Amino acid sequence: MTDILVVTGLSGAGRSQAADDLEDLGWFVVDNLPVVLVDKVVELSGESGGEIEKLCLVVGNARQQAGVLNAIVALRAQGHRVRIMFLDASTRELVRRYEATRRKHPMGDGVRGLEDVIELERTAVADVKASADLIIDTTGLTVHQLKAQLVELFGPESPADSLQITVMSFGFKHGVPIDVDTVFDVRFLPNPHWDENLRPLTGLDPAVSEYVLGHDIAGEFVNRVTSLLDLVLPAYVAEGRSYLTLGVGCTGGRHRSVAVVESVARHLRTQGWHPRVSHRDLSL
Repeated sequence: MTDILVVTGLSGAGRSQAADDLEDLGWFVVDNLPVVLVDKVVELSGESGGEIEKLCLVVGNARQQAGVLNAIVALRAQGHRVRIMFLDASTRELVRRYEATRRKHPMGDGVRGLEDVIELERTAVADVKASADLIIDTTGLTVHQLKAQLVELFGPESPADSLQITVMSFGFKHGVPIDVDTVFDVRFLPNPHWDENLRPLTGLDPAVSEYVLGHDIAGEFVNRVTSLLDLVLPAYVAEGRSYLTLGVGCTGGRHRSVAVVESVARHLRTQGWHPRVSHRDLSL
């Protein structure tokens, strides 16, 4: 059985960069692979005398991704462990990237505008995205931040069969992250923003954390969320789930959501999990 990671996503969202990073992490990477060759590549990797244990197949644009889900079903039926990683980004960010590099979009036809072409591809790969085990939104990520995420998810220190949990704080006024599985809204908690002494601080500061978590309703909320997680996380593992991203949002993403995320993450660590903590809007 081969551990296979299929990297898909929108053109310009970072597939090639991810391929380079995964190769650095010891994966055998085949980039820009047409779907019709997937079976053959996997077959050849199995004939390599066991040298290829981790195989990364990077599928190209929407035209090349057509049929990839059927190919994945066939691979799983053969006993391979197959995961799908989908790289996404906002249309505005993709337009900026293409304009900066002056590269032509691979699905461009010279008639439609760039935004229309991007939306066309987005629609074409919607089923692939819906079937993905992991979605990474690269809109606000530098190449270094993307690599850091991939190292955490696929690096040598990551247990191959464990559930990779991300607990993320964010501000609703900056938009809900597109790559979260479950969202908790903590805007009902008392807001440190209205305290002039606490406003310049963040939820990482003890004074803010104590202010937020010191209220009875906050303690009860965290207890109920952690009790829920204690119930469902083992069930996710039993179902073969590889990734889970929990989002906790407040208004600006600097105070309440940050304090709650830190509290939830502390509890998860006491239960033997190794959550990745991300504060998306902390510096805004």
